[in-house]
Amino acid sequence: MAATVDAVTIEILRNKIASLVEEMHYHFYRSGYSTIIRESRDFSCVILDRDGRLIIAPPMFFHAPVYRHLVGCILALYPAQTPNGVRPGDVFVSNHPYEGGLPHVSDMAFVAPVFDNDGSMVAFAGSIAHKADVGGTVAGSTSANATEMYHEGVLIPPIRIWDAGRPLPDIERLILGNSRQPALVRGDMHAQIAATQMGAARVKVLCERFGAGTLCDAFAAILKAAADELRAAIAKLPPGEMASAEGLLDSDGVVVERPIKLAVTITVGNGSVAFDFSDSDAQARGPVNLRPSMVEACVFYCLIGCLGPRLAFNDGMRDVVRLTFAPRTITNAEPPAAVSNYQMVNLKLVDVILEALSKFHPARAIANAGSSSALSIAWRQGRPGQSTMQYEIIGSAYGGGMGHDGASATATHLSNLHITPIEIVEAEFPCRIRRFDLVPDSAGTGRWRGGLSMRREYELLEDATVVRRFDKSRFPPQGLAGGEPGGRSRFVVRLGTADELEAPASGRYEMKAGERFLVQSAGGGGYGDPHLRDRAAIDRDIAEGYVSGQPREAAATTDQRE
Repeated sequence: MAATVDAVTIEILRNKIASLVEEMHYHFYRSGYSTIIRESRDFSCVILDRDGRLIIAPPMFFHAPVYRHLVGCILALYPAQTPNGVRPGDVFVSNHPYEGGLPHVSDMAFVAPVFDNDGSMVAFAGSIAHKADVGGTVAGSTSANATEMYHEGVLIPPIRIWDAGRPLPDIERLILGNSRQPALVRGDMHAQIAATQMGAARVKVLCERFGAGTLCDAFAAILKAAADELRAAIAKLPPGEMASAEGLLDSDGVVVERPIKLAVTITVGNGSVAFDFSDSDAQARGPVNLRPSMVEACVFYCLIGCLGPRLAFNDGMRDVVRLTFAPRTITNAEPPAAVSNYQMVNLKLVDVILEALSKFHPARAIANAGSSSALSIAWRQGRPGQSTMQYEIIGSAYGGGMGHDGASATATHLSNLHITPIEIVEAEFPCRIRRFDLVPDSAGTGRWRGGLSMRREYELLEDATVVRRFDKSRFPPQGLAGGEPGGRSRFVVRLGTADELEAPASGRYEMKAGERFLVQSAGGGGYGDPHLRDRAAIDRDIAEGYVSGQPREAAATTDQRE
């Protein structure tokens, strides 16, 4: 703890920052234009110290480690005390996966510095949000089968979009000139910049109230406390122990017959923990590659989940964790590797890391989850006055764990995203939802079963291009400690016609008005011997319709690599 700041002041400022993050989040989603922001809430808002270190984690957890990479790049490009350095009133923008560390090209970040009255930089406010369309080869930009990042949209390295309090309209025109949905993107950009600037203004008020030195010392103390707490939790694990795990992604979406291996080896010792991803496959041709910022998100999410939910992430924890990557691998890709489908890779990597960590702390073990995924529909015309770009997050299911069943029909791990309600989908887009329910017998059986798959059946009311990005149709979520696998994910196009097709992998489909398609997520794996499941729990599953009594199709296992 910093000697110049007392514990009460530190706690007051911690809660001030936490409340500010919530306020930024609330104002952004209330003023967003797209359903991506208003309904799915695919964004994050944060406050950072002057070095870009995160103080309080946002609900969208996998964005948390990105900001340090982005601000580090900004400070290197625009060093302080130089004519072109970061200035009061600046706002920076980037969506670059490699130069800015962003998850994928569709995620756009805005960062605003905070200066005290003496002209010293004390903090940053930031935000990251998915944009409806930033160009690229397909409407919506998030291609299921891109082979290089240039296919995924316009690339914006970290640059100013506001200069010393003055907006730079040419930068905005350049971005919007590359979008198929300029009005929608403009509205979301303006809302995001406003939320970011509001965060910076609120931090400036805290500087004036408490003093810049007190604020900076409190940030340092909060970061150090997180590192100390994580170090103490790691010290309770058996020192010198090592555990490894690996899992398979269905494919990269381009070379569909070849699965992709993700692997980790974890070593505990000397008050820290090391994660080595060097045995993962080489970077892929398709858009399933990860940058280290995404791997970091998976690592810290899993580590906190394993060691205890009372731990709160911030960038101070980086001092206690070591990461090792091999170059040009799926977990450490290099340009111009495509990255659009990063999230389903994140979720598979979480399965792998949690499996390895379960050997250190079995009481916190959990079976594989399903894979939350994305659906986009580019309508030929759309409803009058509405966007022609429909983008949805499709929920899935958690695996069972020690003492609890898995949750059903929810975004899994990392994101805390929301499923768009049927009423919004049908009101704003020319489609009809014919079915939306849980899938009986889709949960992996076990002493504690996994969550159930969710499915939606869509009927198109006009011609459209449908892009579906998903995983775990070939290698479904595995059970743990004797539990059975969950049901596999499915995507069926032209449902009920002679041309009906069950897609083997992520893809793009041109469909006609009147045609239907089915989206079904994967079910969670079961935990423990199914014969030990409580009789009352079985009766409840039957009464709720979760179990039909019919045998489920045998699921593939992760050792069936071809």
